Amino acid sequence: MSKPLKIIPLGGLNEIGKNMTAYEYGNDIIVVDAGVAFPDDEMFGVDLVIPDITYLVKNKSKVRGLFITHGHEDHIGALPYVMRDLDCPVYCTRLTAGILEIRLIEHQMLDKVNLVRIDAGDIIDAGCFTVEAIHVNHSIADAVAYAITSPVGLVVQTGDFKIDTTPIQGDITDLTRFGELGREGVDLLLSDSTNVERPGYAMSERMVGRSLEALFSGCDKRIIVSTFASNVHRIQQIINAAYKHDRKVAVTGRSMENILNVASNLGYIEIPPDTLIDLSKIRQYPKNKLCIISTGSQGEPMSALYRMAFSGHRQIVIQEDDLVILSSSAIPGNEKSIYRLINELFRKGAEVIYEKLDAVHVSGHACEEELKTILALTKPRNFMPVHGEYRHLKAHAELAEECGVSPKNIFINEIGRVLELYPDGKCRLNGVVPSGRLLVDGFGVGDVGSVVLRDRKLLSQDGLLTTVVAVSGPDGSLVAGPDIVSRGFVYMKGSEEIIEEIRLAVLETVGNCQRMHVTDPITIKGSISDDIKELLYQKTKRNPMVLPVILTV
Repeated sequence: MSKPLKIIPLGGLNEIGKNMTAYEYGNDIIVVDAGVAFPDDEMFGVDLVIPDITYLVKNKSKVRGLFITHGHEDHIGALPYVMRDLDCPVYCTRLTAGILEIRLIEHQMLDKVNLVRIDAGDIIDAGCFTVEAIHVNHSIADAVAYAITSPVGLVVQTGDFKIDTTPIQGDITDLTRFGELGREGVDLLLSDSTNVERPGYAMSERMVGRSLEALFSGCDKRIIVSTFASNVHRIQQIINAAYKHDRKVAVTGRSMENILNVASNLGYIEIPPDTLIDLSKIRQYPKNKLCIISTGSQGEPMSALYRMAFSGHRQIVIQEDDLVILSSSAIPGNEKSIYRLINELFRKGAEVIYEKLDAVHVSGHACEEELKTILALTKPRNFMPVHGEYRHLKAHAELAEECGVSPKNIFINEIGRVLELYPDGKCRLNGVVPSGRLLVDGFGVGDVGSVVLRDRKLLSQDGLLTTVVAVSGPDGSLVAGPDIVSRGFVYMKGSEEIIEEIRLAVLETVGNCQRMHVTDPITIKGSISDDIKELLYQKTKRNPMVLPVILTV
């Protein structure tokens, strides 16, 4: 049997975010995207989740290039971490490169990464692969899909996309090229599944512009608009509405300031003369002549809008004469934070407009009919849905079957499982590679694992109880203590009875160890831990973390 092309998903399947896919043929590997996911409620203290690239590091001499579809965090956020271990060019469009430069500067890696700027339509040779960038619409400018030609066949990976027939800037998704590829013969299609459960078509970005125009018209309040910093088309429409209604625009939030600077320098945002002002000068203008564009649409505790709402912003405090527009949708898992923010905005007396009340946001992902269009144009022999939880992948698989793809040629895959494409156009699942997730906590990458998370979960639920005793090295007899310290378990001053019971139990355990001639501190520590856990569960039905400290003198 001839050598196959291996398609290796390292992220983005059965989850939202962390998108990463490797393609391997012989001695050549290329990688599409390097994204992050955001921690769920069980990941206490974790900042980011990135793909496990153990397989790529093991085969780093084979990696010929990393291709980025667009500049969203779930597709680029892991790149500074990934490129610590890989040495290959990174291919991306101009806006994506501008955003990546900001990230790489933050990580002091700009000089270590070779960013190669490409345009839609460019064709790049990378080892045995030929990679063509195809223009698509998304909620960020300069997004592309990739057509990957290998020695055994053609694979199309859409990235995140929609079909916007009236885009703010540039052309509609290049349906013509998708159709041409379909006539040439697409052996495998990997397509975005995020919005597969939504019928019809995603609304055009221009619909948001109309809603913003209506909200700005006749408004005599200060207008504060919060949106994703990366959505440069949305920012452009906010600026356009402000300029039309004779409002000055100020920007707050570090990521918003960075993106605005990059996008305007590259020509993706056009700011009319005398429209943009420094935030420090807003007091010089009447409130009904101001528009403030802010980060914080997801309710992030350190974001600009959150600090405004909770009176922590140095220059802006939300008041009754404010109109706050949240021009975004909730990323799954952020709903509680967002509604906490909205409630506080209302409590401060502001008028608040958000997605459920008005058309102030549209999705950047293709809905059912758009996904059908790509399937119809590319006519793939094989299909693997990507970018979604299992329910999304399953629904997309059923959609592909409706569009004529044979059920035996549809593969609902999982991270780390290898899909092989053979020269005869057939695919099969065959083998696995090391995969999973690495947790980023501060400067640490991968040093927080399941054991640490379990301990953090235990601490969050029932707290910590520490017992400190000093014992004699020669015979294990008690020298001092025990001292009992509670953190998150019980309030010491109000729980003298249970604290005394714990103290007596420790004394009894140490005495038993001495009578049995046990002098090993580790053994004594284990005995104390077991006895105290049993006592506490009997008395309180709680399971705090018990941390005995044994001092040998």
